[in-house]
Amino acid sequence: MLEIKNSVAVITGGSGGIGKALAEYWAKNGGKVVLADIAADALAQAAKELKALGAKVATMVCDVTSEEDNAKLAALAIKKFGQINLVAPFAGIIKDGLLVAPDRETGKVTGKMSLDTFKAVMDINVTGVFLTVRECVEQMVNHKCKGLVCLISSTGSLGTAGQINYSSSKAAMSVFPKVLTAEFFRRGLADQIRCVAVAPGYVGTPMVKGMNQTALGKILEQVPIGRLVEPEEVSSLVAELYRNEALAGDTFFIHGGLRLGSKG
Repeated sequence: MLEIKNSVAVITGGSGGIGKALAEYWAKNGGKVVLADIAADALAQAAKELKALGAKVATMVCDVTSEEDNAKLAALAIKKFGQINLVAPFAGIIKDGLLVAPDRETGKVTGKMSLDTFKAVMDINVTGVFLTVRECVEQMVNHKCKGLVCLISSTGSLGTAGQINYSSSKAAMSVFPKVLTAEFFRRGLADQIRCVAVAPGYVGTPMVKGMNQTALGKILEQVPIGRLVEPEEVSSLVAELYRNEALAGDTFFIHGGLRLGSKG
């Protein structure tokens, strides 16, 4: 079993939502945090709050689609704390829309998802993760760091209408652990570096809690536990995946029993 105390977590998308919750959980359990986000002000505020908890924190404004930024982020963790034990590339976006949108009266297509909208989500949610993981794993191998790569998938990976970009990106996150675990196994690294993904359902982030309450109520009707999953509950799962070295190569759902209907 691995210990969080004194271990180093690199977290992107760390200024809010699940990323921030994980950083707080890590800090409260004695871990060190390298926090990255594209939003400078929000990142500074998150770091301030973590330091108030007594945490050791390093921050970097980071565009996860940039090779240079990701290389600097991984290097920062090594320079500041000497190791990387948890890689949590949680930066991600949603830009929902239908592939094509026929008019209800004429039946003719009046709108469709733009290429820019599709690529924006794939660039951050897939390419961004690839780059963060690649650069951090390189440092983990070179510095003989033991730990976990933990990705964020989603129940959306099962296929949610209006999210062909987002669902595709999260389906990719579900296969990354299988591919990376196989690659690490081939190179004799699988006992040193593991890879998993967590797949949350509807999580009680400020964005979700602030949505239209009628729509939120309809969402909760599909959740057997009758409420949103809390960010802290997702963080707790990530921490257990880190601690338990028998967990590797798979995706772990945390959705309160949610089952998507035939209309997604």
